[in-house]
Parts: sequence; C-alpha cells; structure tokens
Amino acid sequence: MKAIVCTRYGPPDALEFKDVATPAPADDQVLIKICAASANPLDWRILRGDPWLVRLFMGLFKPKVEIRGSDFAGRVEAVGKNVKQLQAGDEVFGAKGFAGGAFAEYVCAREEELAPKVAGMSFEQAAAMPVAALTALQGLRDKGQIKAGQKVLVDGASGGVGTFAVQIAKSFGAEVTAVCSTAKMETARAIGADHAIDYTRQDFTRSGQRYDLILAANAYHSIVDYRRAMSEDGICVKTGGSAKLSGMLQDMLVAPILALSGRKKTCSLFAKMNRSDFLFLNDLFEAGKMTPVIDRSFPLSETAAALRYLEEGHARGKVVITVAEKGGA
Repeated sequence: MKAIVCTRYGPPDALEFKDVATPAPADDQVLIKICAASANPLDWRILRGDPWLVRLFMGLFKPKVEIRGSDFAGRVEAVGKNVKQLQAGDEVFGAKGFAGGAFAEYVCAREEELAPKVAGMSFEQAAAMPVAALTALQGLRDKGQIKAGQKVLVDGASGGVGTFAVQIAKSFGAEVTAVCSTAKMETARAIGADHAIDYTRQDFTRSGQRYDLILAANAYHSIVDYRRAMSEDGICVKTGGSAKLSGMLQDMLVAPILALSGRKKTCSLFAKMNRSDFLFLNDLFEAGKMTPVIDRSFPLSETAAALRYLEEGHARGKVVITVAEKGGA
C-alpha cells in the first residue's frame, strides 16, 4: 500500500510517500480501506519533535511510529475472528491518537476506536471529526461543565477544535463569543457564534467582559489573562496542552496555585477517544446542530503540503487528506 512515512524529525519535507506492507488485523481488529484522513496540530508537532519533551514519548532520536495520522474514515475490508459488531463493507470513522497510521491507504483499528459513518455524512466530514470534535465536546461538557444560558468564549474559534466548539456550545444552549482574526469573522458567525471578537483589534482579556466558560483552543494568553476574563465561578479549559515550555510550566505549576485563591478554575485537556462520544457527535450531525468546517483537501501524496498549510495557522476549520474516493453515502 501507499503511505506517508516519517523516519526522522524535521519539517514536513521530511515525509516520504512510498510503498509499505499492508497491515494485517489482529483477532480483535478490523482492516479499514481509508477514504479520507485529516490533519491535526499533533501531527506536525510530533513530526518536528517540538516541544522537545515530545521525543521522550515518541522516540528520542527518531520517531518510533513511522506512519503518522490519527483521524480517518473508510470502509471495513476485513475483520479479525473476535470482532462482533462490524463486517466487511461497513462505513466507519475513528482515530488512532498517538499510535498513528492514518496517513496511508489502509489502517487496522479495534472496534472501540470506531463508530459508524451516518447517512448523509461524507468520508471527508467523518474524517474531520474525531480528535477536534471530541476535544471540543469533552472540553466543554466534561471539563467545562457547560450549562444552558452560560456565557461561553471560544479562543481560536476558526480552527479545527474551535469551529466544532462554537457549534457544540450552541447545541447546549450557551451564548457563544468567538475570538478569531479579521479574515475569519464571517466563518465564526456562519457557524452560529452570537458574538465575534477580532483579536487583531481587541484583547478580550482586557475588555471588562466576563465569561462563565472559556475554551482556549489556541491558548495564546497566559493563565492570568484568562482568569481576568472569567466570572467568579468561571472555568477555563486549555485544549491539547501547551506547545511551549513556558505554557507547560504554567499548566503544571501556576494553575494549581492560583486555583487555591477564589473559585475560578483552569485546567488542560487531552481528548480521550471513545465510541460513545463518537456516537454523540453523530447525533449532533444528524440533528443539524453540528457540521464539520473543511478548509481544503489534499491528496495523500501531498500530505506534506497539508501539514505545512496547517502549521502556518491560516486554516478555517479542518484540513482533510483524500486517500481513495471522494464523498460517501
């Protein structure tokens, strides 16, 4: 099969498009012919080994996992003997997380890592959802304890996590403020934001407005700045962790100390992939309350260009990689 292979840390140009062996499913796995995948910041950060601490887990001198990519959607090609709920021909989507393997023509996954692709959802839409949409959902619902009528602010509202967060927060009945750049204000309003703030013209942390819940999809501000914009019982959820060492130190050392004074809470989140939350996202899609925002798509052979574009930070929503056929039932 064709796959995108990474044998060394470096920029996207370090990726190779080459032939590798097609994986064989274990007894509890299925083999999936991938139709679409999607790129996440996690992919280019691991590719670069940045921050350097990533290498302690992903390989000190070179990546342990040579085929990156988490999110995918496709058709079941074969099933292991212990698989009970899936069969060849089923259309599914899922995520491999740090295990990778989605930037390829085939991938193996366990049943609990997968969910059915619902009718009316394209393979590209399904592949766009897993990491970003689950991060938004778990950040708002589980960590943020979102409630109807709350004032919710999404910082980084036009990116992959942010576009899902705006829509999911609205589905819970919140009043949503989106923070994004001038060029992306229209996108934020189109997906349902009640208010939009252009961060190039206004610093929401100094506006005097207070929010019950802040989802920091980009976490550009310090913990002190976010706390300034929170209500007395407010919660700030930083998604995906901090890419810089200074941010990591704030999360580990400063946040717990500040939490001792007052009722404001700050926490970080790494999404946990699970089938029940995938099904929840399916329900939102079928109800018309959430739809993936896809900026552009690249063929598998141009995955390096896709990651380069994502790393530049200009994408509106998700960047998708088409592997096989477009569309879907």
